[in-house]
Amino acid sequence: MFRQDNSQEIKEYLSKEAIILDVRTLMEWNEGHIEGAEHIVLNTIPENLDKIKSFQKPIIAVCKSGGRSGAAQEFLSNNGLDVINGGPWQNVAQYL
Repeated sequence: MFRQDNSQEIKEYLSKEAIILDVRTLMEWNEGHIEGAEHIVLNTIPENLDKIKSFQKPIIAVCKSGGRSGAAQEFLSNNGLDVINGGPWQNVAQYL
């Protein structure tokens, strides 16, 4: 699950121009999101793996509470990507 204090890790990834990957539903995304973030719903990540790899940047996965972004982080890490779980999207937004 999501670690509460990963602010240093988030700041480090943002300084490396990480892509913010929002894995929430379209309805959640439409309620509010980080400008410039990539939106790929969690259950479609496997079919979008090539697109995600094409970013060629570190990734900060975000969602509503940290659970789905944790699942995304685990899957993407297992597929060789440099990714952290940013937890709730507002948690990352505060550093932008």
